[in-house]
Amino acid sequence: MESRLEHGVDELFNHDCLSVNLGNQKEICFINDSIWLPVHNDLIVGVSTDLSGTPLNGLRHPTDIGTTGWFIWSGEFSDDENFFKPICVQHLLQIRPDIVIYLGLDVGFRFQINSNGYQDVWYDESLLNI
Repeated sequence: MESRLEHGVDELFNHDCLSVNLGNQKEICFINDSIWLPVHNDLIVGVSTDLSGTPLNGLRHPTDIGTTGWFIWSGEFSDDENFFKPICVQHLLQIRPDIVIYLGLDVGFRFQINSNGYQDVWYDESLLNI
């Protein structure tokens, strides 16, 4: 997870930011019947303040200029207008490189993972109506 910050081990190269894991992203998309819609390192993701909790959730709305459409949070969701903060993909992957494989999923997809290896990916048509 945050081994670079906690243990001084820089795993970011292993997840280099999208290019090394393109095959893994495409596989997740194929398995879940999603087109592959990759993101760019400089685009914005909405994230909760704390991404270390479990489970970790992500959902992808239609994109807007400069954004990926992704919103990612850990623990309980909140409707508070300040719950999500903007962060670029590159910085997000320094905090949570393990989610890079999900970022190619199309608009309307969601994922949930936990620290015990649980993984669920599904399509939620309601995400298209934002």
